[in-house]
Amino acid sequence: MIPSPSPEPAASPSDAAGAAAAESTRATAPAGAAVMGLTDAERRVLDFERDWIGRGGAKEAAIRSELGLTSARYHQLLHSAIDRPDALAADPLLVRRLQRLRTARTRARAARTFRIDPTDS
Repeated sequence: MIPSPSPEPAASPSDAAGAAAAESTRATAPAGAAVMGLTDAERRVLDFERDWIGRGGAKEAAIRSELGLTSARYHQLLHSAIDRPDALAADPLLVRRLQRLRTARTRARAARTFRIDPTDS
């Protein structure tokens, strides 16, 4: 005779309450919960960069009017934000695209050489 498998123990009420609480927390978590580690300025810069795709016009003027930042400060915040794991978790497509663009620009800048024509002097 083959022994029948023993029934699994019933979940205790505390286990069920814990699972329900965890599910409730996931369901009611705010949409920006993944970016809790980012500062407000970093979130605004990433939102601006996401929304900028497809827009035309002068980006520096839009940065100053919409965010109240100089172009240099905007880029400082943007580059520090895309290096953070919280930003990658919040919007992986945007962050990876921005990282690729930054890498391409860095490589292009490093590949540039100054050509000095000896006949100029």
